[in-house]
Amino acid sequence: MKLTISKEDYLKAIAEAESEGEPVIAATSARWLKITPPAVTLAIKRLQRDKMIKVGAAGRIALTHAGRRISDRVRYRHHLIERMLTEMLGMEWYKVHEEAERLEHAVSDEVEKKLIERLGPEGPCPHGNQVNKSAAQRRTQGLVPLAEAPADKGIKVVSVYERDRELLEYLDGLGIRPGATLEVKSRNYDETVTLLQGAREVHLGQAAARKVWVEPVSVRVVERSSA
Repeated sequence: MKLTISKEDYLKAIAEAESEGEPVIAATSARWLKITPPAVTLAIKRLQRDKMIKVGAAGRIALTHAGRRISDRVRYRHHLIERMLTEMLGMEWYKVHEEAERLEHAVSDEVEKKLIERLGPEGPCPHGNQVNKSAAQRRTQGLVPLAEAPADKGIKVVSVYERDRELLEYLDGLGIRPGATLEVKSRNYDETVTLLQGAREVHLGQAAARKVWVEPVSVRVVERSSA
């Protein structure tokens, strides 16, 4: 079996969709990879033939052991590249995902080893995400999407969905980035969330708020961090 960049991209997209808690079907892959449904259908047939995925009766796609092994390797190298770009080269956190998408397939075993030696084998990416950490696992750690955070509570941004450059730039402009502390002032009738950064008030829609994972902190911590 020839392992192409395209196959690696499909396998990684399936694993990433799983980690976000999405049901993985052909339409999910088309949306994540921004390609046409016929192209996805053909790719799914090839991955099935190569025993990289299984497709259930309802069209649900699952990685086989072989497929997951490949997706894990590509995702880990993507993660290391993002860390390299920010921690070593100082690139803005909202830019590195696209750069890593281009570079992840070119990383050799030797380069991966050197990056691990320099950066360490573990640690979050610039978006706060850990490799292979699912939505369910985040919840067991006490994290919730910002859209679900209760009003009048302090929060700390832990991680952000990273596959949307426009969203990342928008959040950065609002000061909503990993490590930021805020207070949820209110959850509003129009499905927006009003947040406080010290005396500054910002508003975020539900679609964006669902893609930001937060943990509770005391309001005093928010006030001290904003002083």
